[in-house]
This record gives sequence, C-alpha cells and structure tokens, in this order.
Amino acid sequence: MNFPEDLKYTEEHEWVLVEGDVVAIGITDFAQDQLGDVVFVELPEVGDTVEAGSTFGVVESVKAVSDVYAPVSGEVVEINEELPDEPEVLNTSPYEDGWMIKVKLADLSSLDDLMDVKAYQEFVEKD
Repeated sequence: MNFPEDLKYTEEHEWVLVEGDVVAIGITDFAQDQLGDVVFVELPEVGDTVEAGSTFGVVESVKAVSDVYAPVSGEVVEINEELPDEPEVLNTSPYEDGWMIKVKLADLSSLDDLMDVKAYQEFVEKD
C-alpha cells in the first residue's frame, strides 16, 4: 500500500496535495484497492463550488458505486479530463495521473482538519 508523505488525507480515503491556495484531490491507494477495478468516474464542472464533507463526484467499480467527498471547500478550477474516458487510471496511478479535481481553497485553515500520513496509516490499519 502506498502512502505518499507529502499528502494530507481524510477518513473517507481522499488525498489532498497542497499547491499554494490550490489543492489537487483524489482517492487513495487504499480506496482504489477496496473498490476493485474502476469502470466509471463522474466529476463536477470547472467553476462549481464544493463544500467540505459534501459529495463532489462518483466512482463506480465492478464491486460498488461510491461517492467521493470534498475534503475542503472552494471553487473547482480544473478537472482531470482523462478520467471519464480512462477511469482505470484511478487503479494504476491513484496519486499521480489519477488526481480528480483541483480546488481553489476558500479557507486555508481547513487543511488543519486533515490527517498527515502517519495518522492516516494508523487509521487504515484500524479498519
């Protein structure tokens, strides 16, 4: 299981890469492993507003359909245009090529609510 140290994590198994006041968001290696082969991804539109804790997208696999939750609030400034056509990228490269959306943060302090890599690893091990 891969847990990059430079990311922040949520209890819903999303990851966040901070790039100034913009963050990239995706699902973790643990999440994609639990889901199995991803066959469909639904993303919001650029310009949409996401609210921390609310659903921003859907990932469908051969096993289940899962909502994806926004770890932060802000405006969607970019979406990964490849994912709807190549949803399997979430399985093969969840952290690099499998990012889902980029969000301009409404409040930088919302990052304080996210877990660091050590806390996330401990959380996953309890599951």
